[in-house]
Amino acid sequence: MTQQERLWNANYVKVWVANFMIFFSFMIVTPLLPLYLSETYQADKETIGFVLSGYTLTALLARPFSGFLVDSFPRKVVLLTCYFLFFALFAGYLIAGTMTLFAIIRTAHGAPMGAVTVANSTSAIDVLPSSRRAEGIGYYGLSNNLATSIAPTVGLLIYDTIGNYNIIFLIALCAAGIGLTVNATVHFPTKEIVPNKDPISLDRFFLLKGWSEGAVMVCVGASYGVLATYLAIYGKEVLGMTAGTGAWFAVLSGGLILSRLVGARSLRKGRVVQNVNHGILISLFGYLLFAAWKSPVAFYAAALIIGLGNGHIWPGMQTMFINLAPNNKRGTANSSQLTCWDIGMGLGVVLGGLAIHHTGYSSAFWFAFAVNMLGVLFYFIYVKRHFIRNRLR
Repeated sequence: MTQQERLWNANYVKVWVANFMIFFSFMIVTPLLPLYLSETYQADKETIGFVLSGYTLTALLARPFSGFLVDSFPRKVVLLTCYFLFFALFAGYLIAGTMTLFAIIRTAHGAPMGAVTVANSTSAIDVLPSSRRAEGIGYYGLSNNLATSIAPTVGLLIYDTIGNYNIIFLIALCAAGIGLTVNATVHFPTKEIVPNKDPISLDRFFLLKGWSEGAVMVCVGASYGVLATYLAIYGKEVLGMTAGTGAWFAVLSGGLILSRLVGARSLRKGRVVQNVNHGILISLFGYLLFAAWKSPVAFYAAALIIGLGNGHIWPGMQTMFINLAPNNKRGTANSSQLTCWDIGMGLGVVLGGLAIHHTGYSSAFWFAFAVNMLGVLFYFIYVKRHFIRNRLR
């Protein structure tokens, strides 16, 4: 194998590590923020939800514009600018003296988080050899999964040991700083940025050719949003489990990591459609199990199965978006997938909450299964044929 065909080249490793640091710094603080607001500012549940929701909104709004910026300006400049803002705003958590100031900083932090994830994943595609791009996308997602499984445990352990939130915020700041430093050393292939003289249109911010793939991602995100948001309180109130949430996400991450490792072989052979086929069917079974069987066994088994399914879905769908886009719209393709996931997650949180409030947990989880089933049916009836007809490579 020639040097140009190496998957784990130095630049790809650096971008991979930088992505790990993004999600590590993000996830080490996220599970503790409700406790922080409650203990530091005596905020009630409604206020906590309002303060933390701003982050999601600004991240969602930033996604389409970040894709446009990544495609329109030098990649490294956009990446380092977004990463620096993401890093710097962690310092705001240390100096916020009032809940209002903290809410402003947290809300503002969503924009660079939304932008840097798009910029970094697009950069990873740039430094991958084209012959191994789909495989590399699969392995790239391992950085998210590892960080998501490790960081909350580290944060909770520090909190239980010393009870100092500022130490946790400082660790997040340092982790983001390490990622920024690593990314500063990445060497990107020289590419001329050709100004797009076409009128500003929706296609500059969202990959219109990928609308059907996006609809599937909305369904996948909505079903996951219901479970991820309400499983802790469901486990406590219905199953009598007081400390099962962390273990649920650890099992989920195990499934994600395992399926990405297995799926990378399939992606290496160009079996993108088959990868998604398997993933959405496996994941669907996990949602059915969670909704139909109320027991701790099903609780954790569903986490493993959904993780196995989503570990196939994510790199497969991302490859679909990338293969539907010309090279000068890679950023837009990445941001389109993430935007659809964010929309789905938001809908899942809102609609799942309404279902629980009016009819209980069971209806909410059956709703998650039904939405997932809708996405599966649409995928097999239309989406995979649409992709095969329209892919560019």
